[in-house]
Amino acid sequence: MNIALVISKILVIVGGLNWGLVGLLDFNLVDSIFGVGSVASRVVYGLVGIAALLMIFDLVPRDRDGRAQV
Repeated sequence: MNIALVISKILVIVGGLNWGLVGLLDFNLVDSIFGVGSVASRVVYGLVGIAALLMIFDLVPRDRDGRAQV
Protein backbone atom coordinates (compact mmCIF):
# COMPACT_ATOMS: atom_id res chain seq x y z
CA MET A 1 0.00 0.00 0.00
CA ASN A 2 1.45 3.36 -0.93
CA ILE A 3 1.77 6.35 1.37
CA ALA A 4 -1.02 8.32 -0.37
CA LEU A 5 -3.54 5.59 0.46
CA VAL A 6 -2.39 5.40 4.08
CA ILE A 7 -2.74 9.17 4.47
CA SER A 8 -6.11 9.04 2.69
CA LYS A 9 -7.40 6.37 5.05
CA ILE A 10 -6.31 8.41 8.07
CA LEU A 11 -7.99 11.56 6.70
CA VAL A 12 -11.23 9.70 5.92
CA ILE A 13 -11.26 8.28 9.45
CA VAL A 14 -10.67 11.75 10.92
CA GLY A 15 -13.45 13.15 8.73
CA GLY A 16 -15.83 10.37 9.73
CA LEU A 17 -15.12 10.87 13.41
CA ASN A 18 -15.66 14.61 13.05
CA TRP A 19 -19.03 14.07 11.35
CA GLY A 20 -19.94 11.58 14.06
CA LEU A 21 -19.24 14.23 16.68
CA VAL A 22 -21.33 16.74 14.73
CA GLY A 23 -24.24 14.31 14.45
CA LEU A 24 -24.18 13.01 18.00
CA LEU A 25 -22.99 15.96 20.05
CA ASP A 26 -23.39 18.97 17.73
CA PHE A 27 -19.64 19.54 18.20
CA ASN A 28 -17.37 20.26 15.23
CA LEU A 29 -13.81 19.44 16.26
CA VAL A 30 -12.20 20.87 13.11
CA ASP A 31 -13.97 24.20 13.53
CA SER A 32 -13.10 24.21 17.24
CA ILE A 33 -9.41 23.74 16.49
CA PHE A 34 -9.02 25.95 13.41
CA GLY A 35 -11.96 28.37 13.69
CA VAL A 36 -15.34 28.39 11.96
CA GLY A 37 -14.94 29.13 8.26
CA SER A 38 -11.19 29.73 8.52
CA VAL A 39 -8.84 28.97 5.68
CA ALA A 40 -7.24 26.19 7.74
CA SER A 41 -10.55 24.44 8.38
CA ARG A 42 -11.46 24.72 4.68
CA VAL A 43 -8.10 23.17 3.79
CA VAL A 44 -8.76 20.29 6.19
CA TYR A 45 -12.22 19.71 4.69
CA GLY A 46 -10.74 19.85 1.18
CA LEU A 47 -8.06 17.31 2.07
CA VAL A 48 -10.67 14.98 3.56
CA GLY A 49 -12.71 15.28 0.35
CA ILE A 50 -9.71 14.52 -1.85
CA ALA A 51 -8.86 11.58 0.40
CA ALA A 52 -12.39 10.25 -0.03
CA LEU A 53 -12.02 10.44 -3.82
CA LEU A 54 -8.77 8.49 -3.62
CA MET A 55 -10.51 5.88 -1.49
CA ILE A 56 -13.21 5.51 -4.17
CA PHE A 57 -10.55 4.81 -6.80
CA ASP A 58 -8.90 2.35 -4.41
CA LEU A 59 -12.10 0.28 -4.45
CA VAL A 60 -11.60 -0.59 -8.14
CA PRO A 61 -10.05 -4.06 -8.42
CA ARG A 62 -6.66 -4.09 -10.14
CA ASP A 63 -4.49 -6.78 -11.67
CA ARG A 64 -0.81 -7.36 -10.88
CA ASP A 65 0.26 -4.63 -13.30
CA GLY A 66 -1.98 -2.07 -11.60
CA ARG A 67 -4.55 -1.90 -14.40
CA ALA A 68 -8.20 -1.62 -13.47
CA GLN A 69 -10.22 -4.81 -13.93
CA VAL A 70 -13.53 -3.38 -15.05
